[in-house]
Amino acid sequence: MELTGIGVAGCGRMGGPMLASLIQAGFDAIGYDVRPAKDFSEMAPKMRSRQGFSESLRILISVVRDISQTEDVLFGAQAFANAPNLQTIILSSTLSPRYVRDLRARIPAHITMIDAPMSGAAIAAQEARLSFMLGGKDAVLNAHQPLFDAMGAHFHRMGGYGAGMQAKVLNNMLAASHTAMTRLVLEWADRANLDEAKLLNLIHTSSGQNWLATGFDDIEFSRDGWQDDNTIGILTKDVASALDAAPEGADTSLPEVVQATIRALRQRPQR
Repeated sequence: MELTGIGVAGCGRMGGPMLASLIQAGFDAIGYDVRPAKDFSEMAPKMRSRQGFSESLRILISVVRDISQTEDVLFGAQAFANAPNLQTIILSSTLSPRYVRDLRARIPAHITMIDAPMSGAAIAAQEARLSFMLGGKDAVLNAHQPLFDAMGAHFHRMGGYGAGMQAKVLNNMLAASHTAMTRLVLEWADRANLDEAKLLNLIHTSSGQNWLATGFDDIEFSRDGWQDDNTIGILTKDVASALDAAPEGADTSLPEVVQATIRALRQRPQR
């Protein structure tokens, strides 16, 4: 399969570096965002209007925030699912697995669909070392693997279409719990007059080790308070996506507590 006509919809903190990585790897990729092209400084020449993006689009990589924005990208304000030459849709947003599975029936059968949510925060996107959780047939994933190779370093084929998203929301539910507990531990440590850097170093080399604590100084949102439109806010959305696909009769009390705890986070000062 010829990997041409590549377009990244949603060129924010994750999609922008992903577009840059594709270009760096030699792909003739372009970007679209609701923000004007001038906001993208050196990447501005690669940004297109809605019409210009749609006309050349064969492989759509969607990296927008949520279901509402995905609906706009595919069917609403942008309607790129109707692009005349579209062949493949790659969903790299974190969305409800139920919603992702239901999309298959809403997209024309001749268009290939891959769910490819990623993990690693903006720093991993900038360094082209994202972890992708992939859902799709092996032949389809093989054909598109060079794109993932350009943007990431770890690739986990979880099963058929939809399996990547199911794995991602479960992974992010753990990431949310790490965030909630690590921030709580650091607040308690402050009250006990423990040095933050020394404690984080201890956690990294002992049984409390977790993703947020290990990357605390590199993860750009590690000290943020909750806001609806920031990355901490996205974590509560991701837990909601996991809850939407919870097994029938599952005990959801713990994820709901994690969600509420993150929603209550306030900005943590630099130490």
